Amino acid sequence: MSADSTYGTVGRRMRVVANYVEFEKFGEGEIFQYDIELQPATGEFKKLPAPAFMRAVFDQCQRLHRQSRLGNVHMVYDARKIAYAPRRVCGPTETLRLEVSYAEDGRAATYVVQIREAAVVDGSVLRRFIGGERGVDIADIQPALNALDLAIGSVAHQDMVGFGRSFFTRAQSMQTAGGLELWRGFSLSVRPGTERLYLNVNTAVTAMYAPGPLLDALVQVLGVRDASQLRGRLDQRGVRDMAAYLRGLALYLRHRGIAGKRKFAVKGVTAAALDRESFEWEDPSRPGQAEPITVAEYYARRYNITLRYAFLPGLVGRRNAIFPIELCEIADNQRFRGKLDERQTADMVRFACQRPSDNRSRIGDVLQQLDLGASPVVRAFGMALGTRLAEVETRVLPAPTVNYGRASRDAALTPASGAWNMRDKCVSTPGAPLEHWAVLVLARQADVQQHRVQAFVSMLVDTCNRTGYAIRAPRPPITYGNLAADVSREMRRACDAIRLPPGRPPQLLLVVLQSTNALVYQSVKNCAYTTLGIHTQCMQAKHLQRPSPQYCANLCLKINAKLGGTNQGLTPSHLQRLVRGKPTLFLGCDVTHPAPGELHKPSIASVVGSTDYMGLRYAATLIQLPSRQELVAKLQEAVVRHLKLFYKGTRTKPRHVIFYRDGVSETQFAQVRDRELIEIQRACSSVEPGYKPEITFVAVLKRHNTRFFPLGRDGDRTGNCVPGTVVDRAITMPLLFDFYLFSHAAIQGTSRPTRYCVLHNDAAFSPDEIQQLTFHLCFTYAICTRSVSLVPPVYYAHRVADRARCHLVDMGAGFEDASSATSGYYGGAGSTTRRSEDPDRATKIIRTHEHLDESMYFM
Repeated sequence: MSADSTYGTVGRRMRVVANYVEFEKFGEGEIFQYDIELQPATGEFKKLPAPAFMRAVFDQCQRLHRQSRLGNVHMVYDARKIAYAPRRVCGPTETLRLEVSYAEDGRAATYVVQIREAAVVDGSVLRRFIGGERGVDIADIQPALNALDLAIGSVAHQDMVGFGRSFFTRAQSMQTAGGLELWRGFSLSVRPGTERLYLNVNTAVTAMYAPGPLLDALVQVLGVRDASQLRGRLDQRGVRDMAAYLRGLALYLRHRGIAGKRKFAVKGVTAAALDRESFEWEDPSRPGQAEPITVAEYYARRYNITLRYAFLPGLVGRRNAIFPIELCEIADNQRFRGKLDERQTADMVRFACQRPSDNRSRIGDVLQQLDLGASPVVRAFGMALGTRLAEVETRVLPAPTVNYGRASRDAALTPASGAWNMRDKCVSTPGAPLEHWAVLVLARQADVQQHRVQAFVSMLVDTCNRTGYAIRAPRPPITYGNLAADVSREMRRACDAIRLPPGRPPQLLLVVLQSTNALVYQSVKNCAYTTLGIHTQCMQAKHLQRPSPQYCANLCLKINAKLGGTNQGLTPSHLQRLVRGKPTLFLGCDVTHPAPGELHKPSIASVVGSTDYMGLRYAATLIQLPSRQELVAKLQEAVVRHLKLFYKGTRTKPRHVIFYRDGVSETQFAQVRDRELIEIQRACSSVEPGYKPEITFVAVLKRHNTRFFPLGRDGDRTGNCVPGTVVDRAITMPLLFDFYLFSHAAIQGTSRPTRYCVLHNDAAFSPDEIQQLTFHLCFTYAICTRSVSLVPPVYYAHRVADRARCHLVDMGAGFEDASSATSGYYGGAGSTTRRSEDPDRATKIIRTHEHLDESMYFM
């Protein structure tokens, strides 16, 4: 991957502090990589134990054998199958076999650790890479980076709970709802820069299971006052929520008859309550006489324990053993990997939110606490680090002019600080006038009175008309839906109330929802996208209490975009200068995956493409992929569709295609670029032989730990970098055309820049050109009067992917709630076997209703 030989020059120069510490030195000699096999002295693990256990056994082994068998060499271990050492610990063809005794929960056992040399890593490759040597790629330095990461991480592991490169402690935590705690911590990662190697240090927070009695946690999860009320929550949804919380959870079982603590992992919950779940049991006092017995009876007879909550299901562990919930405790130090609910998310945001100055101070505290220079492991790998965070040069790009409709009082404005308002503004181009629409209230009329609905509709109509979008039917029919009935039937009933000319479908259904219930929302959108083919605008009933002109203006922007209008745009001559006067198709692509363990659910790729010269109107394509597949299959078919839609909207073929691709990690750059670039090129040639528009392929990375802190008074009112701040040197990678861009104004906390990596550049864009184009496009996001943090094609692709669960009936639930006849229990999401031959799971284009297919229905 070649980079442009120069840096950008446009904009006001300044300096910022990065959360990077420069290495004063690092080892450039050989690093020895070893395969590690850790097993019990007798028997074997059926699957690898938890990383914390594997690391504890390996560390005990090192303490026991370092001075003798290991030659006083420090090894670092990834807690799975790989370790590194700065010197050889055994011959290249030798297998070192070490025994160690380790006790967990009062039970000691002997384990065997086998060490075999797997590779010799050339440490000098790091120096060559950061020096910009051609032919050295990011994949070549990954083993060396892994070794240094593990060496530095070993210091944090001494006092903290680690997950990958992140480390947390309960010392700074808070309780949240649903049996969870929020912990503070930090991440550590060795990062190559230009001519320098850095340690990236960032603050982090995570959700953890609160240790203690499981029964108390489930009371919180199911939202009841005490355990006796759990009986009323054992409906299908309650069992699903319970099983989702329990999935993969490690528990201790404590009762008479079991010495010490017995630990097991939850596979699922029984389909029946403990006083009904039965099995064949042979009483030890009457051998040879098996009899049917319920689990509750078994505990009474075997352990003399009368279960107080036998109406609850049991927990299924290894070999389908069943354990009562009331006898279980949640083990410590377990990370919650499920999806947080609304309240937990709000708590997480408040807990994580820190001003940039506080964040910077905390990073300094982390470095002081770790004292990496004193670590014998860090020194053994030849590393020494500075003590100060790095300063890097940056520039602030000028904001563009944003244009509204000609009827606006001031049609053109240059936003200050990345935000503006629509006072006295009209939309740039109005969509189809709203003539055939209705209101559906999915709430009880006693809670949402009709006069309030009508008052809100009147304000919405007035706001839209004053904003330049015409609503010609000011009094749409208002229908109240039956909450217990099928949502699609209620939507049809609301549409039937509209007086429609022959052959004209309804244009819009305004749906008022009682709450933020995701299942109701998904049902509304599923019916709209796949069955009725009607635009829907959902809103919460609480906004009817005191109608707000600003809220109505926000709805107006969404409705206008859905019905074919544009709200604001760049000056046409300015955009044409940025794209060199060439008709340009903007494409955005994102791939979203199911939650961890949900192997039976597909991944979804979303591709959006512009349909006009100005990059304001977009159409979307959804592609269903095999679970957890990152490469986008059928991309050629999707791009062909968007090339044709661009031609349909502009009557010209694009001479330039800019493909913004989200969801790609650094190690996947080459693979994804090579595969998907070919797909785009094939799409072009299949449209017309010899058709070869210029293609620019840009990877977009939002999930990274790089942060910047302004110096002095160079920041905005929140202490963050101002919109337009771009960093393209020092901490960026050599031989890679990449930059970090703050395109948005932070509202709270420490803002995160978006990283853009230009992986293919037919147009030979200079850094200034691609940086300004990307930044200025962020002012055109259709439903916002702010510049946004992601370039709009990617932002729209995110929205489309988020709506994917509304296209697929079984994408909405985070947990499979159908019982398995073969296993006899409700399994976790990962317990259902994925059938590769199932046509519903095949790679395919997911079609939206033809009435919506070319619109921005996803806004």
